[in-house]
Amino acid sequence: MDELGGSVSAFSASSWRAHRFGRRGRPWPGSFGGAGWLVTYIDWHRKRYYVEPTDSGGEAKWRGFSFARATSFELTRAVREVLLGTDPDVRLTKRAVASVGEARDHFMEFVHQGGTLITRGSGGYARWWTWAGHRADATLAASLGAFTAPSQRINDCWIRLREDTGPQVWKQAVADASGQLCLPEIDEQALEGLKFAEALPPRLAQATLAGRSSDLGSAQAVLDEPVRFVAAFGS
Repeated sequence: MDELGGSVSAFSASSWRAHRFGRRGRPWPGSFGGAGWLVTYIDWHRKRYYVEPTDSGGEAKWRGFSFARATSFELTRAVREVLLGTDPDVRLTKRAVASVGEARDHFMEFVHQGGTLITRGSGGYARWWTWAGHRADATLAASLGAFTAPSQRINDCWIRLREDTGPQVWKQAVADASGQLCLPEIDEQALEGLKFAEALPPRLAQATLAGRSSDLGSAQAVLDEPVRFVAAFGS
């Protein structure tokens, strides 16, 4: 037996839904803690499931929503260092050397050794080049709130800001967000991909996924860095 609310099993989300809606009458195989189990009964009211060991195992692959593919703060900052001129401590092929040179030329306007950059392109939009990774950028976008452009897709390198963002507006935005960081908002599609989402109270499911998608420490570190405003008309 295990508690659904605190369990992070390797059962697939699709298998879970199939058991709940189409296979309640018979045991359902799955993998949990590196071993094979049969789910023999689910108490939905008490949020518990009952299992028996088995040698057959089950599907351990989860195809739901995941932040595992999101680039971390450390890796994104390592990319930034290479763009700033640091050579990787490995032997590079001629093709790799050429690719690194092309990347440095392409991003030279968007990296700065002394901090982060806010650029304004020919279309008037403003981008804050954080090089902070997906989780930190998601945290920063949520924390800056109205100072960011709405309905944007979060990425690893930059956050789109309001078109009227200037030094004074930015100073106020940082003052409002610093030390009061917010967790990213989670949409319904992401919640549907969370394992055991049906067994969790909605608020707990949302808080769980919001915590996984945030990087509070890195976000605060980026806020504390100096910022330069530059015009990048070729962007």
